[in-house]
Amino acid sequence: MLAMDSLRLRIGVLCVVALTLSPAFATAQGIIVPGVGPVNRAMAGAATAAPIDAAGALRWNVASISGLKTSEITFGAELLLPTEDLSSTVPTQLGPMSGTSSGEPGTATIPEIALVHRPDHSPWTFGLGMFGIAGFKTNYPASTTNPISLPQPNGLGVIFSELEVLEIAPAVSYALTPQLSIGFAPSLAIGRLNANPLFMATPDAGVYPPGYGSRNYFGGGAQLGLYYIANECWRFGASIKSPLWFEDFRFFTQDSAGTPRTEHFDLDLPMIISLGTSYSGIDRLLWAMDVRYFDYKNTNGYRETGFDPATGAIRGLGWSNTFSISNGLQYQLSDSLFLRLGYTYQKNPISNQNTFFNVACHSFWNTSFRSEAPGAWRKI
Repeated sequence: MLAMDSLRLRIGVLCVVALTLSPAFATAQGIIVPGVGPVNRAMAGAATAAPIDAAGALRWNVASISGLKTSEITFGAELLLPTEDLSSTVPTQLGPMSGTSSGEPGTATIPEIALVHRPDHSPWTFGLGMFGIAGFKTNYPASTTNPISLPQPNGLGVIFSELEVLEIAPAVSYALTPQLSIGFAPSLAIGRLNANPLFMATPDAGVYPPGYGSRNYFGGGAQLGLYYIANECWRFGASIKSPLWFEDFRFFTQDSAGTPRTEHFDLDLPMIISLGTSYSGIDRLLWAMDVRYFDYKNTNGYRETGFDPATGAIRGLGWSNTFSISNGLQYQLSDSLFLRLGYTYQKNPISNQNTFFNVACHSFWNTSFRSEAPGAWRKI
């Protein structure tokens, strides 16, 4: 089965800035991709109790692969073409200084491959998924008019960052009864992180070093899920995805005199808890809803915020825990043609006071960023 029903393009802006200013406005929805593959993305990621394709079932509730009608292989890709603008305002003796910079991050590709095998007359179902599950990308030029993009040490200068995370998840589900299934999947994650300026490093004479060219780093976690068929119309599901614990990201860089430096940053992905339901009591129509909880506050890289007073490096992004609600509709037009529509609401994990520590993390969501600083412009 080739899952290529829909392509939804979403991009967002979060940021990582080393400035002591008070933000006035920021919205963002995190770095986790809300859906995996064209089919699941068309349903806004709602799949915990609605296994309509292998990719969505493996990603959000591994137990639900027992609910697929047949064995299945699906593959697809999403192309994200973000547009981004960064504005800032600071007071000066001559009046406010304001500016806007337009970025060119380029196109991002999110791959998806999923395989589910259901042996005949067996309670076991097996699967394997490979997905792009998280990331961000930004590329802002230096500016002589936008305060935040002034050349270092007065501003940050060129702001470039990217994070790409691929998950590989072998899975198994067991039907305890015809109505109830339990599933488990260990996860191997591969991630790459680049950032310029390298905000998590100690600045040298007020200038942060570059952080390009890091290798791929590895992480791991697991998922546990339950899937319950209440009757012919209603289904329910629940899953918990552990944090994806990565080895420390390491950067070979140098100070202003060319002396080699090695910097480290501990960044993981948060635990995710999903609850879902679906209803199929109307002919040809399926409705699905998922509620998800993201535990950023207790995850390495997000729990702390602000500057380290001893070094001037940023201690972390300071995100709050958040939740999302996804609703998806599927209407079957014919045996081989489906119409899907989805919508997701997610609470902003970034508080206003932490906006300036979050300028270089562009997630795959719609966001905006603006800052008006009432205090003095000061670089640490």
